[in-house]
Amino acid sequence: MHRFRKILYVVEPAVAQEAALRRAYTLAESSQAELTLLAVVPPVGEQLIEWPQGVSAEGVQKAVLDERRAAIEALVAAGPRSVQPRIDVRCGRDFIEIIRSVLAEGHDLVIKAAEDPGWASRLFGSEDMHLMRKCPCPVWLLRADTTGPYRTVLAAIDVARGSQDATTAALNREILELAANLAIAESASLHLVHAWDAPAESLLRTFGSHPDDSLRYAEGERERHRAGLDEALAWLAVNYGHEGARWLKPEAHLLRGNPRRVIPALAAEIAADVVVMGTVGRTGVSGLLIGNTAEAILDQLACAVLALKPAGFRTPVTLEEQG
Repeated sequence: MHRFRKILYVVEPAVAQEAALRRAYTLAESSQAELTLLAVVPPVGEQLIEWPQGVSAEGVQKAVLDERRAAIEALVAAGPRSVQPRIDVRCGRDFIEIIRSVLAEGHDLVIKAAEDPGWASRLFGSEDMHLMRKCPCPVWLLRADTTGPYRTVLAAIDVARGSQDATTAALNREILELAANLAIAESASLHLVHAWDAPAESLLRTFGSHPDDSLRYAEGERERHRAGLDEALAWLAVNYGHEGARWLKPEAHLLRGNPRRVIPALAAEIAADVVVMGTVGRTGVSGLLIGNTAEAILDQLACAVLALKPAGFRTPVTLEEQG
């Protein structure tokens, strides 16, 4: 993966981060990218009306920030000498300060160990979800307990011949590119998935002029989506050539049903190590991973996620405090 030039790694103190940090170092070195290690600490003293004599909220906050910086400096000292990351320690709410760092410094990838809140089977916590919703650059959330190379990469794309706009098509290509590059770098198998449906089938079955109208319609929809998936496979073959295709050998899955159900089920079935997917899209197209659908999928995944936004996405977070 050589497309990233400024990588932001977020130090997540609540979980083990050795494996995630090692991936960040490896990617920064192989991409010859700048690496920044960011820690965000919450404001102190908000609940206290009066501090003890000789103690101030500012002093305590500075001590906390200094302590976190020292901990990150220790991580850097124990890391490889081939990459010398910059250290940034901020005070505020995690996802807001992460995005502000992206806006201010021009980072093109955020890497972070997932919060893993530990209840139900959910891997991503509330700050992770905010980050995937609102961060303008790709976000790679990793499982803290994954130490070895990935074996299976799953790319979730929205393809249907004749229904894609330029923004969706560009997002699909970026998902394919990142998933393919990751699969090659990890010597992993690559899978593509697209969910489709025939929403008017039951209506045609009831009110159609011919008994076979609903069947022809459903078959036509399946073929339209299949053609779009075939075009994605052809794009990979053209852009990665014979040698890349020999390594990739992508397996395509055209699944009928609600993407909220079928995509997490497939990820579990093939034991995907990472899902590359978009988190924002346009409405009105069956199978497209739009906001609520994407979040429903993310809630069910137990693997790493590399989440992307379409071109033109604007984050609601600003560099300055609001109001």
